[in-house]
Amino acid sequence: MHPIFKDKSFRLSIILTFVFLGTGIIFLLLGLINYSWILFILLPIVLGLSIGAMPNKQYTIWGAVAATVITLSGLYIPGMSGLLCIVMTLPVIVPLIFLGYVITHLVKRYGNLKSTNKFHVLLMPLMPFLIAAPAEHIIVENPQSVIAVQTQQIFNYTPEQVYDAIKPVDTLDAEKPFLMNFDLPVPTKCILEKEAVGGIRTCYFKGGKLSNDDFGGGTITEKITALKRGKLLQMDVINYNLTGRKWLGFKEAIYRFDKVAGNRCKLTRITTYTSVLTPRVYWEPLEKLGIEQEHDYVFSNLKKDLLRLYRAK
Repeated sequence: MHPIFKDKSFRLSIILTFVFLGTGIIFLLLGLINYSWILFILLPIVLGLSIGAMPNKQYTIWGAVAATVITLSGLYIPGMSGLLCIVMTLPVIVPLIFLGYVITHLVKRYGNLKSTNKFHVLLMPLMPFLIAAPAEHIIVENPQSVIAVQTQQIFNYTPEQVYDAIKPVDTLDAEKPFLMNFDLPVPTKCILEKEAVGGIRTCYFKGGKLSNDDFGGGTITEKITALKRGKLLQMDVINYNLTGRKWLGFKEAIYRFDKVAGNRCKLTRITTYTSVLTPRVYWEPLEKLGIEQEHDYVFSNLKKDLLRLYRAK
């Protein structure tokens, strides 16, 4: 057997990682914590503090990283999180675990802290998280950011032609942007029940390349609030259910059709969404990138549909 598996500190680092991160996941399931810095920053740092207190620094950090990947990957199986979300979380958590590890190592080297393998002592750094998480949830209302993402593209068709093609979409089948080839939900079709204010439009998604279910990614249901052929299609999102993305919400979807030179159409798509993830400086650019890729996919499919509809005319 490889020496790493015989090392007590290595095995303890795996157990501690499961305990620390598992506690965070349980708090989420029980609604005792926000998707905030306490979860994404404080928890991995205190885990690193605990890992760093063990004597064998050669293997402990590897045990913690391996257990972190296993724990977060386990969220994908029951649909608690998308694989893409898990991958985006790792660049936050892993460096912070290492930061906590380094802090403890420096204190041991230049202070009076001694190494230990006593499990009850190694659990002590978890206490700040156990206190701060429910305290923040009770005292601080879960912050919700509202963000608008806008994408524009010019089509060599009239605004009326583009409007007629975008309303209902029987099948979306275009070249997928790179995130959709990973785990971003892929829209498959949109059904418009009634072309009038108050009409319902439902868009169906599958769960990305890793899913074999054509509609397993969930749905977004929209209610038309304003429309004018060749000018505007505006909808409020009244219901949404995207697998593994409980932190994300949608408020509004807008299509604007503007006539430009040569009787062409400049189509502007605006998606207004909400998110409770913090810190925003990290999560917001990633969220916007994902929505922009959804826009690009719909635009690519629209271009194919317009070519098919009007090529013979």
